[in-house]
Amino acid sequence: MLEKFIAQHPIYTEIPVAWGEMDALQHVNNVVYFKYFETARIDFFTQVNLLSNLQTTQVGPVLSDNHARYKRPVTFPDTLLVGVKISDIQADRFMMHYTVFSQAQQAVTTLGNSLVVMFNFKTGKKATLIPELLSALRDHEEEKTEA
Repeated sequence: MLEKFIAQHPIYTEIPVAWGEMDALQHVNNVVYFKYFETARIDFFTQVNLLSNLQTTQVGPVLSDNHARYKRPVTFPDTLLVGVKISDIQADRFMMHYTVFSQAQQAVTTLGNSLVVMFNFKTGKKATLIPELLSALRDHEEEKTEA
C-alpha cells in the first residue's frame, strides 16, 4: 500500500502525529487535518518555488475554499504521508488535492482540497499565474481519465 501511495503521489510530506493533536475521543481532532494540509501545501509551494519571489513581487497564494473528508480515525502514535496533486488550473487559480495516508493503518484516512487563488498583496487584487509556476503546476496536475 505504501509503495502504491508514493507512486501515485510523487510530492508528499511526512508528518508525525503528536499526542496533543488527539481530542477527548482519543483520535486526531478534525481541525488538525487543516494544519496537516497547510504543512503539505507550504512544502509543495517550496518545492515548486512558488514562495521564492513573494517578498519582491508581493504576489502569492491565498485560500478561497478548504474542505476535508474523513474516512478513518487516526490515533497517536502514527506517521502520516500527505500527498498533493493539482487540478482545475486557470489563469489566476488552481485546486490542490490532499490524500492523507496512515503508515500505522496502511490506508488512506482523509481526503481534502483547497482552492488557491493568486493574490497581489500590493494592489489587493487577484493576480495571474506566472508562466514558470503554471508549468510547475501542470507537472503535478492530476491525470485526467479518458472516457
